[in-house]
Amino acid sequence: MPSPPTAESSGRPSTALPPLRETIAKHGLGARKALGQHFLLDLNLTRRIARAAAPLSQGTVIEIGPGPGGLTRGLLDEGARKVIAIEKDRRCLDALQEVADAYPGRLELIAGDALEIDLSQLGEAPRQIVANLPYNVSTALLIQWLTLLDKDAGALTRLTLMFQKEVAERLAAIPRAKEYGRLSILAQWLCEIDLVFDVPKQAFTPPPKVISTIVSLTPRTVPLAPAQMPSLERITAAAFGQRRKMLRQSLKSASQDVTGLLAQCGIEGTKRAEELSVENFCALARALDHGSLKV
Repeated sequence: MPSPPTAESSGRPSTALPPLRETIAKHGLGARKALGQHFLLDLNLTRRIARAAAPLSQGTVIEIGPGPGGLTRGLLDEGARKVIAIEKDRRCLDALQEVADAYPGRLELIAGDALEIDLSQLGEAPRQIVANLPYNVSTALLIQWLTLLDKDAGALTRLTLMFQKEVAERLAAIPRAKEYGRLSILAQWLCEIDLVFDVPKQAFTPPPKVISTIVSLTPRTVPLAPAQMPSLERITAAAFGQRRKMLRQSLKSASQDVTGLLAQCGIEGTKRAEELSVENFCALARALDHGSLKV
């Protein structure tokens, strides 16, 4: 009969940390609305999120906005070899240092804004991101990381992220769905998207107004179709900026020759943005890059 796992083999600290509620009270870590903070206190749930990101035993796990360290504990308990946690709220650093002390050599803390940090330079490869993202900057962070993947598909091996359910559904939406839009196209162009599981409002302190969803984004070895990201962003911004209009009208802000642009791609001008596939938009982006078709 096999021996039960030891604290070392399971990734759990030899000295138990206090409950998160005690940590929050001790350090005065009330969630701040301005920072989009909603803390997860259920360690069974944070470990489930960590398991969704497995394997964790190689390279570096980068966590954004760890707060009091609930998900951080889950990642380390599930065997993460190295976690680098980036926290903008300096109030949380003392609480996170207690976690670092409980897992010697496995947690590194960075005080700063993730929007200003090049994640490709942190820790050892392979690198992945696991995060309960602040709602107010989640889309901006994702676009930044997609831009990084566009430059280097191997920069990140996976992103396991928590979004508002509405944003998660936009990421995975297919053509003709009401959620389908610019974010759907950019994300699916570079990544395979999997909606893993929902997290109820009641799991957070304080509870947000919406359900959250864990999303797994696995970078593609090569993009779904050839395109330059700036042109793809430009053409999707024009098309979905006036999504109720036909493309022959909505694309006028992107091209001086919309008729020629659409003809080159074999797309009817009477179609609307939500009817086109990711590959269609990539074709339009390539045509936009074809010299005279640019504004």
